[in-house]
Amino acid sequence: MDRLIPKLLWIDGSAAALAGSLCLLLSPALAQLHALPQNLLQLIGVVNLLYAAYSFCLAMRASRPRLLITLLVIANSVWAAVCLGMAASFAGTASIFGLAHLVGEAVFVAGLARLEWQWRERLLQAV
Repeated sequence: MDRLIPKLLWIDGSAAALAGSLCLLLSPALAQLHALPQNLLQLIGVVNLLYAAYSFCLAMRASRPRLLITLLVIANSVWAAVCLGMAASFAGTASIFGLAHLVGEAVFVAGLARLEWQWRERLLQAV
């Protein structure tokens, strides 16, 4: 795990960029597969891309203010809660794939928030 800590912000940003790009590019097909509104999937894609930009901006900095790392953790935590809320809201209509996407994203970003909080002091400086 020690080798991954310096790369954590890059991993976070890359995952968000990939998820956001796929949600946007594949939103028509995903809307059918997930039984979720296409505009919701597009919103998820845009949020992921905005988050990726923030994470990449932090990753590229040699010195990272504690407040900006804390904001990253808060953003991940809030997004995890939003994803769970969407899963609960669409539980009656979304397919198992749609629910798995929303819950899976919530679990993934909550895990990132936990790791970023746990290693926040080591993330203050790029290695």
